[in-house]
Amino acid sequence: MPSLAYTRSGAGAPLVLLHGIGLDRRSWDPVVPALARRFDVIAVDLPGFGDSAPGQADPKALAEAVAVLLTELGVTSPHLAGNSLGGWVALELASLEPAGLGPVASLTLLSPAGLWKRNTPRYCRVSLRASRWLARHAAGPLSRLVTVGPGRILVLGQTHGQPARLTPGYARAAVQAMGTCPGFEATLAATARRRFLATTPIGAPVTVAFGSRDVLLLPRQSRYLDQLPAGTKAETLPGCGHVPMADDPVAVTELITSTAARASQAPVSR
Repeated sequence: MPSLAYTRSGAGAPLVLLHGIGLDRRSWDPVVPALARRFDVIAVDLPGFGDSAPGQADPKALAEAVAVLLTELGVTSPHLAGNSLGGWVALELASLEPAGLGPVASLTLLSPAGLWKRNTPRYCRVSLRASRWLARHAAGPLSRLVTVGPGRILVLGQTHGQPARLTPGYARAAVQAMGTCPGFEATLAATARRRFLATTPIGAPVTVAFGSRDVLLLPRQSRYLDQLPAGTKAETLPGCGHVPMADDPVAVTELITSTAARASQAPVSR
């Protein structure tokens, strides 16, 4: 049995999708069909989320768990795309370069966590704890609310820039993922007093993008790019929130694809 739960579709160069805290691999569903026309897409449930059992919860340990899965699958030099916590994990994975995996081919970071000046901002921690509490203790009412557009705005307006456009099924899955994941508390605690610190040069092309409507990672608190490689391409996703994949699937697909294309234009150096 694989070490982590995942879904795999498409053909081409491997592309690994890593979700944010309180979510699971289903958060990538809006972009998987388009990406699967170009890549061998592997959407992963991080330890303690979705269908993956809990494990050590700090970002480096999460990256090591993903590396074990990719080794089991025989995947080498994958492209990585990560949202929120998944972006932090992607950076850690690129820095690890575990034996057998090889250097990653490219990194697309969508509203990545860990790019704060010192510790996780209090605002982020309080916001996430509130979302978790509501999803655990009011799952039924929230699931009914998101069947209509105004309800989706109320429930998912913190994380999505266009919540009324989400399908009710996607919205219910987001509420369920936040309310049921066993790894939430341990992961939030493990990231509270950390930030991403580069330890190994990353030679792969890197793109970092934040949604123009991201109200969880505020510009003055959570967007210090000093630890990212020189040459990192910074983008804005207009109209998108913290979880942009459902807000604008076309733009996110194009961003990942264009970052991957940069990898073929020049050799990866270390």
